[in-house]
Amino acid sequence: ALDRRAAAGRALRQVVIFVVFVVLLGLLYSGYKVFGEAIDDAQRDWPVVGSVMPRSNDLNMPPILDILSEFTVTPGGTDKVLARQLFDEAVFTLREATVGFIAGIVIGLGIAIALARSRRLERGLVPYVIASQTIPLIAIAPIVVIWGRKNFDFLPWEWQDWMSVSIIATFLTFFPIALNGLRGLQSPKPENLELMDSYAASWLQTLWRLRFPAAVPYLFAAFKIAATASIVGAIVGEISAGVGGGLGRRIFLEAQRYITGPERLYVSVISSALLGMFVFLVIIALERATLGRQGREAIT
Repeated sequence: ALDRRAAAGRALRQVVIFVVFVVLLGLLYSGYKVFGEAIDDAQRDWPVVGSVMPRSNDLNMPPILDILSEFTVTPGGTDKVLARQLFDEAVFTLREATVGFIAGIVIGLGIAIALARSRRLERGLVPYVIASQTIPLIAIAPIVVIWGRKNFDFLPWEWQDWMSVSIIATFLTFFPIALNGLRGLQSPKPENLELMDSYAASWLQTLWRLRFPAAVPYLFAAFKIAATASIVGAIVGEISAGVGGGLGRRIFLEAQRYITGPERLYVSVISSALLGMFVFLVIIALERATLGRQGREAIT
């Protein structure tokens, strides 16, 4: 009972801190908007005011109330309020990201196990795993989508563009899982490994009974990074590859119509941030449930 009460207290404090942060961020935004609107032509050449801190207006900084009210607007040609449309698009993007996240877990864990099995393989491949993350997603996303359309005709199902976006999400997801998974698999103490050797345990038995349980906190730390990265990968993939139906395409279209409705671009970006926060909180909940039953602490 005391543990539950302490956990509830921690959760309440985190909610209060988040609410206070959002309120302060809103006040800072509104305060600078007022300040930026007061900058006149005589101040534009000042070292800070007018250059580093440029003017603001309703086009580049719409009022907060206008941004919030946009969620309840029903765009022309539709019968749903914008909030409902954004929810449907968030679900579409979440599906792409979830598939990419699961595939990233499989690939990342596979790489981590292979590297933990062979020190020589670890020394040879880790630099290339790290270097793979320097490839710009904006450049490869259209290639991946076109490649998917042309080369997966042999599959028993019809390949769709959102599946190619999931591949892009996988590209961002596998990296933290592979490296953190490797760190976790190598985390058991030497005396514990010697004990498994004294029992004549095979490498697979040691992996399953010792290394993998020891790696669970490390994996959850990677899952928190990978889950949000999968959302970023899905959104970037939708934008650069022109895949419709998700938040990425929404952001792209609202950016093109920014002059006529800047609030909608802000709303789209806020919705993407909320989706990223949602998947992060889901992983946090799973981490606490899993490690709490084991009486272990999370690794930050």
